[in-house]
Amino acid sequence: MKSLGRIRSLLAQQKVTSRQLVEEALAAINDRNGEGSRTFLRVYDEEALAAADRADAKLRSSSTAAPLCGIPISIKDLFDEAGVVTLAGSTVLIDSPPAKRDSTVVTRLKNAGAIIVGRTNMTEFAYSALGINPHYGTPKNKFDRAGGRIPGGSTSGGAISVADGMAAAAVGTDTGGSVRIPAALNGLVGFKPTARRVPGDGVFPLSTTLDSIGPIANNAADCLLLDAILTDEVSVTPVHELTGLTFAVPRSVVQEDLSPAVATAFETALKKLSGAGAKITEIAMKEFTRAAEVNPRGAISSYESWKLHAQWIRQRREQYDPRVLARILPGEAITDSAYRQILKARDVFVRDVSSAAEGYDALLMPTVPDTAPTIAEATKDDETYFRINGRMLRNPSIVNLFDGCALSVPCHHKGDAPVGLMIVGVQNADRHILSFGPAVAKVVFDAETGDDV
Repeated sequence: MKSLGRIRSLLAQQKVTSRQLVEEALAAINDRNGEGSRTFLRVYDEEALAAADRADAKLRSSSTAAPLCGIPISIKDLFDEAGVVTLAGSTVLIDSPPAKRDSTVVTRLKNAGAIIVGRTNMTEFAYSALGINPHYGTPKNKFDRAGGRIPGGSTSGGAISVADGMAAAAVGTDTGGSVRIPAALNGLVGFKPTARRVPGDGVFPLSTTLDSIGPIANNAADCLLLDAILTDEVSVTPVHELTGLTFAVPRSVVQEDLSPAVATAFETALKKLSGAGAKITEIAMKEFTRAAEVNPRGAISSYESWKLHAQWIRQRREQYDPRVLARILPGEAITDSAYRQILKARDVFVRDVSSAAEGYDALLMPTVPDTAPTIAEATKDDETYFRINGRMLRNPSIVNLFDGCALSVPCHHKGDAPVGLMIVGVQNADRHILSFGPAVAKVVFDAETGDDV
């Protein structure tokens, strides 16, 4: 799939039809040699083609069209659609009643003309960074597919749907990196907005405190468009020059123990940005060292998940992925009083990080410290699974903890394993971060590869 901007231009010039786009997407999904069966939990073949025909009629009869009119989009299996059971990547909810109405996210996508081609696979209940799902299979990373590398999670299917041309873009959720991690590992762009900036009604939660909703796309400009649709705001106007922008590079935590491939790609990206006129300043950002103390062992998510899942666990414990269950169960031991104290400590953390980041346009850090390992390696035993999962979550989850916003863009050399550069803003700095995101992406990746990032 091409960029959304290019697709919109081709549709407006009638050089391609929506039906052609949807047929191409469905062909990729239904390719027996592809990843479609592991990428999607539900595919809307007939509905999508009918919607494409309606979109083509609108495009022929009107000089103005909705921003996503006729474009195939995938959604994570967390978003309610009227008449559809929201499974959240589980078998626990199979007998649940179908949703009575569309979530606000789905409504806004449809109002923008998007054609939803299907619901994408994910880590069960969105509770892992690896993208492994023992119930429905695990889609393989686009890079080194023969090697069978993890897709990243929890929005695993969303990333693979974009990487393999099954959709022009995907919408997922991000509680500790679940949009940015699969984007980074697959050489895509993912945006995590400030929490609650996109309405979460009709979205199955992991953590009502930390959840956010954002897009995965082929390039940064697409994320600007999708953000405007998801937030129901006027689209951000991008800036094209980096001269005058000041970026801080935290040393604490996020640069510790990087794999050689990530360290090299990150350093190269910083040099390119400096060469393009941006001012790069290293800072200690000691506040990050407090993250594990503020939210010990992911207590916020485990407490909030336990409150939601307790009854299902008592009734259907055996239906849970044991590795997901292991992350929910500690929440039972967290008292209401302890939880309130954690939230108070988090409020202080948010203020302290915002103060430390004041005066900088963004923080720059590697999205994750490693490139994608193989599925076999990541799942060989529990110790390895949770160790790799913790490493994948380390950097992006800090952003959720201080309720920031972040755009992950590719910064690796073409042909190498994908590496993500995270452009991070404080709470509610979303539009500012998005405004220069495409320019950063162009410098750190497009200039090297010639790809449309």
